[in-house]
Amino acid sequence: MKPGIHPSYGPVVFRDRAADYAFLTRSTMTSDKTIDWEDGNTYPVVDVEISNVSHPFYTGTARVLDTAGRVERFERRYGTRGAR
Repeated sequence: MKPGIHPSYGPVVFRDRAADYAFLTRSTMTSDKTIDWEDGNTYPVVDVEISNVSHPFYTGTARVLDTAGRVERFERRYGTRGAR
């Protein structure tokens, strides 16, 4: 790797404000805001809108679309294929 052209890679806390959940990982993202972590160190914190804790797919609250009902409604409205 060429020196001097890559962003710094270090520990960052990502905080999901919707679920009041935070996790420490490594990233190239930076922030002016900091947080005192459980280990006593201070890390930059990045606020995110959604994470695996608050995303409907992972929490099991995802809506399932009624695709069968949509197909039946389309066929009632426009007829089935080959009916003519």
